[in-house]
Amino acid sequence: MRKAFIRPKKVKEMRKQEQLHKQSERKLKERTENVKVYPNLQDNVTFVGTTLGDSGDLITRKFKIPYNPTREAAIMYFDGMADSAIVDEFILHSLTVEPEKVDEKYKIVQWLEDRLLHIGETKRSRNMEDMLAALLYGDTILYVDGCEEGFILGTKGWKHRGVEEPNIEAVVRGSREGLTENIRVNSALIRRRLKDPDLRLISYTLGKRTKTSVAVLYIEGIMDEKTLDEIKKRIEGISIDGVLESGYIEEFIEDNTWSPFPQVQGTERPDACVAHLLEGKAVILVDGTPFSLIVPAVFSQFYCSPEDYYSRFLISSLVRGIRFISFFIALLLPAFYIAFVSFHTEMIPSKLSIAIAAGRSTVPFPSVIEALLMEISVEILREASIRLPGPIGPTIGIVGALVIGESAVAAGIVSPLMVIVVALTTIGSYANPSYTAAIAIRILRFPLMIAAATVGLYGVMLGLILIVLHLVKLKSFGVPYLSPITPFKLRDAKDSLLRMPWKWMNERPQTFSPGDNKREGQIKPQKSGGPS
Repeated sequence: MRKAFIRPKKVKEMRKQEQLHKQSERKLKERTENVKVYPNLQDNVTFVGTTLGDSGDLITRKFKIPYNPTREAAIMYFDGMADSAIVDEFILHSLTVEPEKVDEKYKIVQWLEDRLLHIGETKRSRNMEDMLAALLYGDTILYVDGCEEGFILGTKGWKHRGVEEPNIEAVVRGSREGLTENIRVNSALIRRRLKDPDLRLISYTLGKRTKTSVAVLYIEGIMDEKTLDEIKKRIEGISIDGVLESGYIEEFIEDNTWSPFPQVQGTERPDACVAHLLEGKAVILVDGTPFSLIVPAVFSQFYCSPEDYYSRFLISSLVRGIRFISFFIALLLPAFYIAFVSFHTEMIPSKLSIAIAAGRSTVPFPSVIEALLMEISVEILREASIRLPGPIGPTIGIVGALVIGESAVAAGIVSPLMVIVVALTTIGSYANPSYTAAIAIRILRFPLMIAAATVGLYGVMLGLILIVLHLVKLKSFGVPYLSPITPFKLRDAKDSLLRMPWKWMNERPQTFSPGDNKREGQIKPQKSGGPS
Protein backbone atom coordinates (compact mmCIF):
# COMPACT_ATOMS: atom_id res chain seq x y z
CA MET A 1 0.00 0.00 0.00
CA ARG A 2 2.86 2.36 0.73
CA LYS A 3 4.21 1.99 -2.81
CA ALA A 4 0.87 3.14 -4.20
CA PHE A 5 0.86 6.25 -2.02
CA ILE A 6 1.64 9.09 -4.46
CA ARG A 7 1.68 12.16 -2.21
CA PRO A 8 5.48 12.25 -1.72
CA LYS A 9 5.90 12.16 -5.49
CA LYS A 10 3.63 15.17 -5.93
CA VAL A 11 5.45 17.11 -3.25
CA LYS A 12 8.76 16.24 -4.88
CA GLU A 13 7.50 17.44 -8.27
CA MET A 14 6.27 20.69 -6.74
CA ARG A 15 9.64 21.29 -5.14
CA LYS A 16 11.37 20.56 -8.44
CA GLN A 17 9.17 23.07 -10.25
CA GLU A 18 9.83 25.64 -7.56
CA GLN A 19 13.58 25.08 -7.89
CA LEU A 20 13.39 25.48 -11.68
CA HIS A 21 11.38 28.69 -11.25
CA LYS A 22 13.90 30.10 -8.80
CA GLN A 23 16.73 29.04 -11.09
CA SER A 24 15.27 30.95 -14.05
CA GLU A 25 14.70 34.00 -11.84
CA ARG A 26 18.26 33.81 -10.60
CA LYS A 27 19.62 33.62 -14.15
CA LEU A 28 17.62 36.66 -15.21
CA LYS A 29 18.75 38.56 -12.12
CA GLU A 30 22.36 37.61 -12.72
CA ARG A 31 22.11 38.94 -16.28
CA THR A 32 20.86 42.36 -15.20
CA GLU A 33 21.75 42.86 -11.53
CA ASN A 34 24.79 45.06 -10.88
CA VAL A 35 25.25 45.56 -14.63
CA LYS A 36 26.06 49.19 -15.29
CA VAL A 37 25.42 51.17 -18.44
CA TYR A 38 28.32 50.65 -20.82
CA PRO A 39 30.22 53.67 -22.17
CA ASN A 40 30.04 52.13 -25.65
CA LEU A 41 26.69 52.63 -27.39
CA GLN A 42 26.76 49.37 -29.35
CA ASP A 43 27.44 47.37 -26.17
CA ASN A 44 24.28 48.81 -24.57
CA VAL A 45 22.13 48.09 -27.63
CA THR A 46 23.52 44.55 -27.92
CA PHE A 47 22.98 43.83 -24.22
CA VAL A 48 19.34 44.96 -24.29
CA GLY A 49 18.62 43.05 -27.50
CA THR A 50 20.27 39.85 -26.24
CA THR A 51 18.57 39.99 -22.83
CA LEU A 52 15.14 40.46 -24.41
CA GLY A 53 15.76 37.82 -27.07
CA ASP A 54 15.92 40.19 -30.05
CA SER A 55 12.14 40.65 -30.00
CA GLY A 56 10.50 41.74 -33.21
CA ASP A 57 8.50 44.52 -31.52
CA LEU A 58 11.62 46.12 -29.99
CA ILE A 59 12.34 49.29 -31.97
CA THR A 60 15.92 50.61 -32.01
CA ARG A 61 16.64 53.99 -33.65
CA LYS A 62 20.19 55.31 -33.92
CA PHE A 63 20.99 58.92 -34.83
CA LYS A 64 23.64 61.64 -34.56
CA ILE A 65 23.11 64.25 -31.87
CA PRO A 66 23.52 67.93 -32.85
CA TYR A 67 25.65 68.72 -29.77
CA ASN A 68 28.49 66.70 -31.29
CA PRO A 69 27.89 65.31 -34.81
CA THR A 70 30.58 62.69 -34.32
CA ARG A 71 28.76 61.21 -31.33
CA GLU A 72 25.93 58.74 -31.84
CA ALA A 73 22.87 58.01 -29.69
CA ALA A 74 20.07 55.45 -29.76
CA ILE A 75 16.55 55.17 -28.40
CA MET A 76 14.82 51.85 -27.75
CA TYR A 77 11.12 51.18 -27.10
CA PHE A 78 8.47 48.53 -27.65
CA ASP A 79 6.04 49.06 -30.49
CA GLY A 80 2.51 49.30 -29.09
CA MET A 81 3.70 49.92 -25.52
CA ALA A 82 5.11 53.41 -26.03
CA ASP A 83 3.22 56.34 -27.55
CA SER A 84 4.85 56.74 -30.96
CA ALA A 85 3.60 60.35 -31.26
CA ILE A 86 5.44 61.34 -28.07
CA VAL A 87 8.58 59.49 -29.22
CA ASP A 88 8.57 61.20 -32.63
CA GLU A 89 7.59 64.72 -31.55
CA PHE A 90 9.20 65.22 -28.14
CA ILE A 91 12.22 62.92 -28.29
CA LEU A 92 13.44 62.27 -31.84
CA HIS A 93 12.51 65.71 -33.16
CA SER A 94 14.08 67.45 -30.17
CA LEU A 95 17.29 65.42 -30.34
CA THR A 96 17.87 65.77 -34.09
CA VAL A 97 17.19 69.51 -34.55
CA GLU A 98 20.34 71.62 -34.76
CA PRO A 99 20.49 74.02 -31.78
CA GLU A 100 21.08 77.71 -32.31
CA LYS A 101 23.96 77.87 -29.84
CA VAL A 102 25.67 75.28 -27.68
CA ASP A 103 26.95 76.33 -24.28
CA GLU A 104 30.34 74.63 -23.84
CA LYS A 105 30.08 74.60 -20.02
CA TYR A 106 27.35 71.96 -20.24
CA LYS A 107 28.19 68.31 -20.10
CA ILE A 108 26.36 66.40 -22.81
CA VAL A 109 24.12 64.46 -20.39
CA GLN A 110 23.13 67.62 -18.51
CA TRP A 111 22.64 69.50 -21.75
CA LEU A 112 20.33 66.84 -23.10
CA GLU A 113 18.25 66.85 -19.94
CA ASP A 114 18.01 70.63 -19.56
CA ARG A 115 17.75 71.84 -23.15
CA LEU A 116 16.62 69.14 -25.56
CA LEU A 117 14.40 66.54 -23.90
CA HIS A 118 10.98 68.19 -23.97
CA ILE A 119 9.20 65.52 -21.98
CA GLY A 120 7.80 65.66 -18.46
CA GLU A 121 8.98 62.35 -17.03
CA THR A 122 12.76 62.12 -17.39
CA LYS A 123 15.10 60.10 -15.22
CA ARG A 124 18.80 59.24 -15.42
CA SER A 125 20.11 55.83 -14.38
CA ARG A 126 23.41 53.94 -14.34
CA ASN A 127 21.74 50.60 -13.58
CA MET A 128 20.86 48.40 -16.55
CA GLU A 129 18.20 46.54 -14.51
CA ASP A 130 16.25 49.78 -14.01
CA MET A 131 16.55 50.60 -17.69
CA LEU A 132 15.14 47.23 -18.77
CA ALA A 133 12.32 47.41 -16.21
CA ALA A 134 11.27 50.82 -17.54
CA LEU A 135 11.46 49.55 -21.13
CA LEU A 136 9.12 46.67 -20.30
CA TYR A 137 6.66 49.13 -18.73
CA GLY A 138 6.32 51.08 -21.97
CA ASP A 139 8.95 53.79 -21.43
CA THR A 140 11.65 54.72 -23.91
CA ILE A 141 15.33 54.40 -23.01
CA LEU A 142 18.07 56.60 -24.45
CA TYR A 143 21.79 55.76 -24.64
CA VAL A 144 24.51 58.17 -25.73
CA ASP A 145 27.88 56.94 -26.94
CA GLY A 146 30.61 57.73 -24.43
CA CYS A 147 28.19 58.25 -21.49
CA GLU A 148 27.90 55.85 -18.58
CA GLU A 149 24.37 57.03 -17.86
CA GLY A 150 21.15 56.30 -19.69
CA PHE A 151 17.85 58.16 -19.82
CA ILE A 152 14.43 56.73 -18.94
CA LEU A 153 11.77 58.75 -20.75
CA GLY A 154 8.09 58.41 -19.79
CA THR A 155 6.28 57.47 -23.00
CA LYS A 156 3.70 54.92 -21.80
CA GLY A 157 0.86 54.98 -24.29
CA TRP A 158 -0.57 51.55 -25.04
CA LYS A 159 -4.13 51.25 -26.29
CA HIS A 160 -6.81 50.71 -23.68
CA ARG A 161 -10.58 50.60 -23.42
CA GLY A 162 -12.32 53.89 -22.79
CA VAL A 163 -14.49 54.73 -19.80
CA GLU A 164 -17.81 52.94 -20.21
CA GLU A 165 -20.88 52.11 -18.14
CA PRO A 166 -20.37 49.15 -15.77
CA ASN A 167 -22.02 45.96 -17.02
CA ILE A 168 -22.57 44.18 -13.70
CA GLU A 169 -23.26 47.01 -11.22
CA ALA A 170 -25.92 48.85 -13.20
CA VAL A 171 -27.92 51.53 -11.37
CA VAL A 172 -31.13 53.41 -12.10
CA ARG A 173 -29.79 56.67 -10.68
CA GLY A 174 -26.10 57.51 -10.43
CA SER A 175 -22.89 57.76 -12.37
CA ARG A 176 -22.52 55.86 -15.64
CA GLU A 177 -18.72 55.76 -15.47
CA GLY A 178 -16.92 52.51 -14.78
CA LEU A 179 -13.30 51.61 -14.14
CA THR A 180 -11.11 50.46 -17.04
CA GLU A 181 -8.12 48.15 -17.42
CA ASN A 182 -5.66 51.05 -17.09
CA ILE A 183 -4.58 51.65 -13.49
CA ARG A 184 -3.70 55.31 -14.11
CA VAL A 185 -7.10 56.03 -15.64
CA ASN A 186 -8.74 54.36 -12.63
CA SER A 187 -6.76 56.37 -10.09
CA ALA A 188 -7.62 59.54 -12.04
CA LEU A 189 -11.34 58.67 -11.97
CA ILE A 190 -11.15 58.34 -8.19
CA ARG A 191 -9.10 61.54 -7.72
CA ARG A 192 -11.55 63.47 -9.90
CA ARG A 193 -14.30 62.64 -7.40
CA LEU A 194 -12.19 62.87 -4.25
CA LYS A 195 -10.21 66.12 -4.37
CA ASP A 196 -8.71 65.57 -0.93
CA PRO A 197 -5.03 66.36 -0.32
CA ASP A 198 -5.01 63.53 2.25
CA LEU A 199 -5.74 60.89 -0.40
CA ARG A 200 -2.67 58.65 -0.54
CA LEU A 201 -1.58 56.11 -3.17
CA ILE A 202 1.01 53.40 -2.45
CA SER A 203 2.41 51.62 -5.51
CA TYR A 204 3.52 48.00 -5.66
CA THR A 205 4.82 45.73 -8.40
CA LEU A 206 3.59 42.14 -8.07
CA GLY A 207 4.41 39.12 -10.21
CA LYS A 208 8.01 38.18 -10.83
CA ARG A 209 7.33 37.80 -14.55
CA THR A 210 4.26 39.95 -15.27
CA LYS A 211 5.47 42.92 -13.16
CA THR A 212 1.88 44.02 -12.60
CA SER A 213 1.30 47.47 -11.16
CA VAL A 214 -0.85 47.50 -8.01
CA ALA A 215 -1.96 50.57 -6.07
CA VAL A 216 -3.45 50.91 -2.59
CA LEU A 217 -5.52 54.06 -2.04
CA TYR A 218 -6.62 55.38 1.34
CA ILE A 219 -7.34 58.69 3.08
CA GLU A 220 -4.74 59.58 5.66
CA GLY A 221 -6.32 60.53 8.96
CA ILE A 222 -9.46 58.45 8.30
CA MET A 223 -8.01 54.99 7.56
CA ASP A 224 -7.10 53.01 10.68
CA GLU A 225 -3.29 52.68 10.87
CA LYS A 226 -3.34 49.09 12.17
CA THR A 227 -5.62 47.94 9.36
CA LEU A 228 -3.48 49.77 6.82
CA ASP A 229 -0.31 48.10 8.13
CA GLU A 230 -2.01 44.70 7.87
CA ILE A 231 -3.02 45.40 4.26
CA LYS A 232 0.54 46.41 3.38
CA LYS A 233 1.95 43.33 5.11
CA ARG A 234 -0.32 40.94 3.22
CA ILE A 235 0.30 42.56 -0.17
CA GLU A 236 4.06 42.67 0.35
CA GLY A 237 3.97 38.98 1.32
CA ILE A 238 2.53 37.91 -2.07
CA SER A 239 5.04 35.85 -4.05
CA ILE A 240 3.84 34.62 -7.44
CA ASP A 241 5.18 34.72 -10.98
CA GLY A 242 2.12 36.43 -12.46
CA VAL A 243 -0.85 38.59 -11.41
CA LEU A 244 -3.38 38.86 -14.24
CA GLU A 245 -6.47 40.01 -12.32
CA SER A 246 -7.47 41.35 -8.92
CA GLY A 247 -8.84 37.89 -8.03
CA TYR A 248 -5.23 36.69 -7.61
CA ILE A 249 -4.64 39.27 -4.87
CA GLU A 250 -8.05 38.65 -3.29
CA GLU A 251 -7.21 35.02 -2.56
CA PHE A 252 -3.83 35.93 -1.09
CA ILE A 253 -5.05 38.62 1.30
CA GLU A 254 -8.41 37.26 2.53
CA ASP A 255 -8.57 35.89 6.07
CA ASN A 256 -10.32 32.57 5.36
CA THR A 257 -9.68 31.02 1.95
CA TRP A 258 -12.09 28.13 2.55
CA SER A 259 -15.10 30.30 3.36
CA PRO A 260 -17.77 30.58 0.64
CA PHE A 261 -18.46 34.16 1.76
CA PRO A 262 -16.29 36.88 0.19
CA GLN A 263 -14.19 38.87 2.67
CA VAL A 264 -13.05 41.35 0.04
CA GLN A 265 -15.54 43.34 -2.00
CA GLY A 266 -14.99 43.88 -5.71
CA THR A 267 -16.41 46.82 -7.62
CA GLU A 268 -15.98 48.45 -11.01
CA ARG A 269 -17.57 51.76 -9.99
CA PRO A 270 -15.32 54.74 -9.08
CA ASP A 271 -18.12 56.39 -7.07
CA ALA A 272 -18.40 53.25 -4.91
CA CYS A 273 -14.63 53.34 -4.36
CA VAL A 274 -14.83 56.94 -3.15
CA ALA A 275 -17.76 56.16 -0.84
CA HIS A 276 -15.81 53.34 0.83
CA LEU A 277 -12.67 55.48 1.09
CA LEU A 278 -14.70 58.08 2.99
CA GLU A 279 -15.77 55.37 5.45
CA GLY A 280 -12.18 54.55 6.36
CA LYS A 281 -11.51 51.63 4.01
CA ALA A 282 -8.79 51.04 1.44
CA VAL A 283 -9.18 50.49 -2.31
CA ILE A 284 -6.78 48.23 -4.22
CA LEU A 285 -6.36 48.86 -7.95
CA VAL A 286 -4.72 46.30 -10.23
CA ASP A 287 -3.44 47.11 -13.71
CA GLY A 288 -5.17 45.09 -16.42
CA THR A 289 -8.61 44.72 -14.78
CA PRO A 290 -11.57 47.07 -14.20
CA PHE A 291 -12.39 45.37 -10.89
CA SER A 292 -11.00 47.06 -7.79
CA LEU A 293 -10.90 45.53 -4.30
CA ILE A 294 -12.32 47.15 -1.17
CA VAL A 295 -11.00 46.11 2.26
CA PRO A 296 -12.09 45.48 4.96
CA ALA A 297 -15.54 44.14 4.03
CA VAL A 298 -18.53 43.15 6.18
CA PHE A 299 -21.59 41.06 5.33
CA SER A 300 -24.12 43.90 5.08
CA GLN A 301 -22.17 45.95 2.53
CA PHE A 302 -22.55 43.22 -0.11
CA TYR A 303 -26.29 43.92 -0.10
CA CYS A 304 -25.90 47.66 -0.53
CA SER A 305 -25.89 49.38 -3.90
CA PRO A 306 -24.36 52.81 -4.67
CA GLU A 307 -27.77 54.11 -5.70
CA ASP A 308 -29.04 53.48 -2.14
CA TYR A 309 -27.35 56.78 -1.26
CA TYR A 310 -28.59 58.66 -4.33
CA SER A 311 -32.31 58.05 -3.67
CA ARG A 312 -34.44 59.13 -0.72
CA PHE A 313 -33.93 57.05 2.39
CA LEU A 314 -37.46 55.55 2.40
CA ILE A 315 -37.00 54.12 -1.10
CA SER A 316 -33.47 52.94 -0.34
CA SER A 317 -34.53 51.22 2.88
CA LEU A 318 -37.41 49.45 1.14
CA VAL A 319 -35.20 48.21 -1.70
CA ARG A 320 -32.48 47.11 0.71
CA GLY A 321 -35.06 45.18 2.75
CA ILE A 322 -36.21 43.44 -0.44
CA ARG A 323 -32.61 42.39 -1.11
CA PHE A 324 -32.29 40.78 2.32
CA ILE A 325 -35.62 38.99 1.82
CA SER A 326 -34.37 37.72 -1.55
CA PHE A 327 -31.25 36.45 0.23
CA PHE A 328 -33.35 34.16 2.47
CA ILE A 329 -35.55 33.09 -0.47
CA ALA A 330 -32.53 32.14 -2.59
CA LEU A 331 -30.90 30.30 0.30
CA LEU A 332 -33.81 28.49 2.00
CA LEU A 333 -36.78 28.10 -0.34
CA PRO A 334 -35.72 24.78 -2.01
CA ALA A 335 -34.70 23.34 1.39
CA PHE A 336 -38.07 24.29 2.94
CA TYR A 337 -39.91 22.74 -0.01
CA ILE A 338 -38.06 19.44 0.45
CA ALA A 339 -38.52 19.47 4.24
CA PHE A 340 -42.28 20.17 4.10
CA VAL A 341 -43.04 17.74 1.27
CA SER A 342 -40.91 14.89 2.64
CA PHE A 343 -41.24 15.20 6.45
CA HIS A 344 -43.69 17.83 7.60
CA THR A 345 -46.76 17.53 5.39
CA GLU A 346 -48.97 18.11 8.45
CA MET A 347 -47.70 21.72 8.56
CA ILE A 348 -49.01 22.42 5.06
CA PRO A 349 -52.63 23.68 4.73
CA SER A 350 -54.92 20.87 3.56
CA LYS A 351 -55.94 22.48 0.26
CA LEU A 352 -52.34 23.27 -0.63
CA SER A 353 -51.30 19.77 0.42
CA ILE A 354 -53.86 18.25 -1.94
CA ALA A 355 -52.67 20.51 -4.79
CA ILE A 356 -49.02 19.51 -4.17
CA ALA A 357 -49.96 15.82 -4.04
CA ALA A 358 -51.86 16.12 -7.32
CA GLY A 359 -48.90 17.81 -8.98
CA ARG A 360 -46.48 15.17 -7.69
CA SER A 361 -48.70 12.19 -8.55
CA THR A 362 -46.79 11.48 -11.78
CA VAL A 363 -43.30 12.41 -10.52
CA PRO A 364 -41.20 9.22 -10.13
CA PHE A 365 -38.47 10.83 -7.97
CA PRO A 366 -38.39 11.92 -4.33
CA SER A 367 -38.52 15.67 -3.73
CA VAL A 368 -34.76 16.02 -3.14
CA ILE A 369 -33.88 14.40 -6.49
CA GLU A 370 -36.52 16.55 -8.17
CA ALA A 371 -35.08 19.70 -6.61
CA LEU A 372 -31.46 18.76 -7.38
CA LEU A 373 -32.27 18.01 -11.04
CA MET A 374 -33.95 21.39 -11.50
CA GLU A 375 -31.33 23.38 -9.57
CA ILE A 376 -28.42 21.77 -11.45
CA SER A 377 -30.21 22.35 -14.77
CA VAL A 378 -30.71 26.04 -13.94
CA GLU A 379 -27.07 26.42 -12.88
CA ILE A 380 -25.88 24.85 -16.16
CA LEU A 381 -28.24 27.08 -18.13
CA ARG A 382 -27.07 30.16 -16.23
CA GLU A 383 -23.41 29.36 -16.90
CA ALA A 384 -24.10 28.64 -20.57
CA SER A 385 -25.96 31.93 -21.05
CA ILE A 386 -22.93 33.83 -19.68
CA ARG A 387 -20.51 32.14 -22.11
CA LEU A 388 -22.69 32.67 -25.18
CA PRO A 389 -22.34 35.85 -27.28
CA GLY A 390 -24.07 38.93 -25.87
CA PRO A 391 -27.24 39.10 -28.03
CA ILE A 392 -27.83 35.32 -27.82
CA GLY A 393 -27.12 34.71 -24.11
CA PRO A 394 -30.22 36.34 -22.51
CA THR A 395 -32.48 34.86 -25.19
CA ILE A 396 -31.18 31.33 -24.66
CA GLY A 397 -31.49 31.78 -20.89
CA ILE A 398 -35.16 32.82 -21.02
CA VAL A 399 -36.24 30.41 -23.77
CA GLY A 400 -34.22 27.55 -22.30
CA ALA A 401 -35.74 27.99 -18.84
CA LEU A 402 -39.29 28.10 -20.24
CA VAL A 403 -38.77 25.13 -22.54
CA ILE A 404 -37.02 22.98 -19.94
CA GLY A 405 -39.55 23.78 -17.21
CA GLU A 406 -42.59 23.24 -19.39
CA SER A 407 -41.19 20.04 -20.91
CA ALA A 408 -40.18 18.64 -17.51
CA VAL A 409 -43.70 19.24 -16.11
CA ALA A 410 -45.36 17.78 -19.22
CA ALA A 411 -43.14 14.69 -19.03
CA GLY A 412 -43.99 14.20 -15.36
CA ILE A 413 -40.37 14.49 -14.21
CA VAL A 414 -40.98 17.46 -11.88
CA SER A 415 -44.06 19.01 -10.33
CA PRO A 416 -45.37 22.48 -11.28
CA LEU A 417 -44.70 23.79 -7.76
CA MET A 418 -41.07 22.74 -8.05
CA VAL A 419 -40.68 24.87 -11.17
CA ILE A 420 -42.13 27.86 -9.29
CA VAL A 421 -39.76 27.26 -6.35
CA VAL A 422 -36.70 27.09 -8.61
CA ALA A 423 -37.81 30.20 -10.54
CA LEU A 424 -38.24 32.21 -7.33
CA THR A 425 -34.88 30.96 -6.05
CA THR A 426 -33.12 32.02 -9.24
CA ILE A 427 -34.77 35.45 -9.26
CA GLY A 428 -33.86 35.91 -5.59
CA SER A 429 -30.19 35.22 -6.29
CA TYR A 430 -30.21 37.78 -9.13
CA ALA A 431 -31.52 40.48 -6.75
CA ASN A 432 -28.13 40.53 -5.01
CA PRO A 433 -26.02 43.52 -6.19
CA SER A 434 -22.77 41.60 -5.54
CA TYR A 435 -21.97 38.71 -7.88
CA THR A 436 -19.51 37.05 -5.48
CA ALA A 437 -21.98 37.17 -2.58
CA ALA A 438 -24.66 35.60 -4.81
CA ILE A 439 -22.29 32.72 -5.60
CA ALA A 440 -21.97 32.00 -1.86
CA ILE A 441 -25.76 31.55 -1.67
CA ARG A 442 -25.71 29.22 -4.69
CA ILE A 443 -23.03 27.08 -3.03
CA LEU A 444 -24.75 26.83 0.37
CA ARG A 445 -28.15 26.08 -1.14
CA PHE A 446 -27.16 22.49 -1.99
CA PRO A 447 -25.93 21.40 1.49
CA LEU A 448 -29.13 22.82 3.00
CA MET A 449 -31.21 20.84 0.50
CA ILE A 450 -29.39 17.63 1.43
CA ALA A 451 -29.81 18.41 5.14
CA ALA A 452 -33.54 18.98 4.58
CA ALA A 453 -33.84 15.65 2.75
CA THR A 454 -32.08 13.89 5.64
CA VAL A 455 -33.87 15.11 8.79
CA GLY A 456 -36.33 17.76 7.54
CA LEU A 457 -36.60 21.13 9.25
CA TYR A 458 -34.19 20.02 11.98
CA GLY A 459 -31.49 19.65 9.30
CA VAL A 460 -32.31 23.07 7.85
CA MET A 461 -32.10 24.71 11.28
CA LEU A 462 -28.83 22.89 12.06
CA GLY A 463 -27.40 24.09 8.74
CA LEU A 464 -28.47 27.67 9.48
CA ILE A 465 -26.88 27.50 12.94
CA LEU A 466 -23.59 26.30 11.39
CA ILE A 467 -23.70 29.11 8.82
CA VAL A 468 -24.35 31.74 11.51
CA LEU A 469 -21.55 30.34 13.69
CA HIS A 470 -19.19 30.51 10.72
CA LEU A 471 -20.22 34.11 9.97
CA VAL A 472 -19.77 35.14 13.61
CA LYS A 473 -16.28 33.64 13.62
CA LEU A 474 -15.32 35.16 10.26
CA LYS A 475 -13.26 38.37 10.10
CA SER A 476 -11.97 40.65 7.39
CA PHE A 477 -8.65 42.26 8.36
CA GLY A 478 -9.61 41.99 12.01
CA VAL A 479 -13.11 43.45 11.52
CA PRO A 480 -15.99 41.14 12.60
CA TYR A 481 -17.85 40.03 9.47
CA LEU A 482 -21.34 40.45 10.94
CA SER A 483 -20.66 43.90 12.36
CA PRO A 484 -22.61 46.05 13.24
CA ILE A 485 -25.19 43.34 14.04
CA THR A 486 -22.78 41.39 16.21
CA PRO A 487 -21.07 42.95 18.01
CA PHE A 488 -24.01 45.36 17.97
CA LYS A 489 -23.19 49.01 17.35
CA LEU A 490 -26.18 51.30 17.27
CA ARG A 491 -24.34 54.10 15.47
CA ASP A 492 -23.37 51.81 12.57
CA ALA A 493 -26.77 50.08 12.46
CA LYS A 494 -28.16 53.27 10.89
CA ASP A 495 -26.70 52.08 7.59
CA SER A 496 -26.92 48.28 7.66
CA LEU A 497 -30.29 46.56 7.21
CA LEU A 498 -31.95 49.93 6.56
CA ARG A 499 -30.62 53.36 5.59
CA MET A 500 -31.41 56.30 7.79
CA PRO A 501 -31.54 59.92 6.48
CA TRP A 502 -28.17 61.54 5.78
CA LYS A 503 -28.64 64.12 8.53
CA TRP A 504 -28.67 61.25 11.06
CA MET A 505 -25.54 59.63 9.67
CA ASN A 506 -23.11 62.41 10.56
CA GLU A 507 -20.53 59.97 11.93
CA ARG A 508 -18.39 57.42 10.14
CA PRO A 509 -18.90 53.69 10.86
CA GLN A 510 -17.19 52.80 14.12
CA THR A 511 -16.69 49.25 12.80
CA PHE A 512 -13.65 50.31 10.76
CA SER A 513 -12.06 52.41 13.55
CA PRO A 514 -11.68 55.61 11.52
CA GLY A 515 -9.26 58.25 12.74
CA ASP A 516 -11.73 61.05 12.00
CA ASN A 517 -15.17 59.98 13.25
CA LYS A 518 -17.14 63.01 12.12
CA ARG A 519 -18.49 63.38 8.61
CA GLU A 520 -20.05 66.79 9.19
CA GLY A 521 -22.12 68.51 11.82
CA GLN A 522 -25.77 67.52 12.08
CA ILE A 523 -28.01 69.51 9.76
CA LYS A 524 -30.83 71.28 11.50
CA PRO A 525 -34.24 70.77 9.84
CA GLN A 526 -35.63 73.90 8.21
CA LYS A 527 -39.04 75.19 9.27
CA SER A 528 -41.68 74.99 6.59
CA GLY A 529 -43.56 78.02 5.49
CA GLY A 530 -43.57 80.65 2.79
CA PRO A 531 -41.78 83.99 2.77
CA SER A 532 -43.01 86.55 5.27
